[in-house]
Amino acid sequence: MRAEYHNKTLTRIFNNNPLHACYALAITIFSLGLIRDALYERALRHQPVVPAFQSTPLAYLLLGIGNTLVLTSYYALGITGTFLGDYFGILMDEPVTGFPFNVTGAPMYWGSTMSFLGTALLYGRPAGMLLTGLVFVVYWCALQWE
Repeated sequence: MRAEYHNKTLTRIFNNNPLHACYALAITIFSLGLIRDALYERALRHQPVVPAFQSTPLAYLLLGIGNTLVLTSYYALGITGTFLGDYFGILMDEPVTGFPFNVTGAPMYWGSTMSFLGTALLYGRPAGMLLTGLVFVVYWCALQWE
């Protein structure tokens, strides 16, 4: 995204319209997320169930909290706030400090991680926990660059 910030590459592709460029990026990121989720679910479905790793109440708690953090983040930020609108020069009027950002500075990352872990526990698949660990590391690394 540095190319967009410095050179306006996507904005130029979209006829110098930063809003259209940001929405195109949003569609791309959202679509890739759907593919990632489908691959995760498929990977879990093909692994053995280990009852010791299955915890339905904890799974639903993690899924509930995780999805609440993600969905309320979307609501608070809107599409351009969620999908890097600042790189396109689309800024919010003021910083978002209410829920869920008053709970954690990265509610989408941590909410998503909780949802992956909740899914792994719901299915009782250790591979899901390993993949959740990978998601955690990727998100943690991303936060170091933001």
